Amino acid sequence: MTALPVKLEGRRILVTGPTSQVARPVAAHLARSNEVFGLARFRKSADRESIDALGVTTLAVDLAEGDFGDVPTDLDYVLHFAVVKSGDFDYDMRANAEGVGLLMAHCKNAKAFLHCSTAGVYEDSGQKALSESDPLGDNHRVMMPTYSLCKIAAEAVARTSARLWNLPTTIARFSVPYGDNGGWPWFHLMMMNAGTPIPVYTDGPSRYNPIHEDDYISMIPGMLANASVPATTINWGGSQPTSIEEWCTYMGQLTGLEPHFAPTDNTLRSVMLDPTRMHELVGPTRVDWKDGIRRMVEARNPELMK
Repeated sequence: MTALPVKLEGRRILVTGPTSQVARPVAAHLARSNEVFGLARFRKSADRESIDALGVTTLAVDLAEGDFGDVPTDLDYVLHFAVVKSGDFDYDMRANAEGVGLLMAHCKNAKAFLHCSTAGVYEDSGQKALSESDPLGDNHRVMMPTYSLCKIAAEAVARTSARLWNLPTTIARFSVPYGDNGGWPWFHLMMMNAGTPIPVYTDGPSRYNPIHEDDYISMIPGMLANASVPATTINWGGSQPTSIEEWCTYMGQLTGLEPHFAPTDNTLRSVMLDPTRMHELVGPTRVDWKDGIRRMVEARNPELMK
């Protein structure tokens, strides 16, 4: 049964990774009616200034170091989107796995904790739609050597920390986020504009569940409403699966650019999610993938539209 979403107005909310393509629109949206804190390394002053300009209180913290002295302890909700993909296993494990445990210990008094994981934790299963109980594996090694293993480790730490601190937690296995702020389909558009071949797996189509920023922002209250001890795990992606081949072909129709596909075994295979549990607990997504792709192109590259 779909849970009654929490009310995110007048709350104190921590968003990690606010400079990212995924979390920036979340922080911007929530800052309109809440007190929002944005945690990141902020190695570039321009990045920090841009997040400050959204009305977000910025906190310069390296999750690998675990120094949360400046982070409030009286938060209502924590939205953990930050991820490190340096390729250094030791650093990435400290930042992604140890970091979430240390953060949850510091924020143990929160009403709920949303840990954004990834569909990339699942074992490579070809064209199968993957449910939350399916086997896990080193899915993304071909492109990001530390990513899947660190994300699996981070889930284990989040599960343990939820029980240790009695902190209601949702682990959301995210598919392909995109929107006016960009995303993987936008990178493919740039490749099309440059005439660069787009790698797709040899046993295609390469199917995913792209989710528009409007949908994942609107679903956060429902994700938090389902937080529990032990942690709740939910697939988080668009209700309509589609493929790299389909969205690139559609962008070609919008722009007149022709996608050139390069089948290879040296790229990601399909990671298609079964959204059944998400539909039951949170509800379906609303943005049709074609509408979302068209809006993305219009917002970021209107000069390319036919």
